[in-house]
Amino acid sequence: MHLHFAQTRRSLTMLRQTSRLLLRPAPRMAQAFSTDVPATTTADSTFIESWKKVIPNIEPPKTPSAFMTPRPAPPASIPSKLTVNFVLPYASELATKEVDMVIIPATTGQMGVLPGHVPTIAELKPGILSVHEGNDTKKYFISSGFAFIHANSVADVIAVEAVPVDQIDSNLVQKGLAEFTQKLSSASTDLEKAEAQIGVDVHSAMNAALSG
Repeated sequence: MHLHFAQTRRSLTMLRQTSRLLLRPAPRMAQAFSTDVPATTTADSTFIESWKKVIPNIEPPKTPSAFMTPRPAPPASIPSKLTVNFVLPYASELATKEVDMVIIPATTGQMGVLPGHVPTIAELKPGILSVHEGNDTKKYFISSGFAFIHANSVADVIAVEAVPVDQIDSNLVQKGLAEFTQKLSSASTDLEKAEAQIGVDVHSAMNAALSG
């Protein structure tokens, strides 16, 4: 009984010490841009050392950096192609696809991305993502998301929803636009107005994509 109580107290003490270490504020440092991630994987040595001091008989958990695939260092010269990764929550549309250019629908306006583009993070709005490869252009309608342009001419585009423009039914778009426009005019609460406005914006963007 006394032995079990003593072991329980020791366990609680170790957990408290670990919590203090994990919650201890980190020293303020200049925030590194996403493309400044080292080209080689580095372990969180401070965390591991602290863990082993408090719980030496248990292996420390892996930190997020252990699961990251390091990006190659920026090339000395600008490559001739832009490498694009285009992913959705449920699918990968493009994986390490080498193209000439992509045009993304950023909230600040249409943004063309060529090899050698400056590192950028852009929020996306409903609109057209154009992928240009030679004389071929593939267009997707995306609902929202983010684009991460890296210094090594890699572009990661993450969208919530996307569909090739040639698969959009124009009749359904017109019907949806009319329905949400009616809902917006008859909305009586802020929530109803916000939901209807989102529907109008998305369907208007799809309608513009089809007419363009």
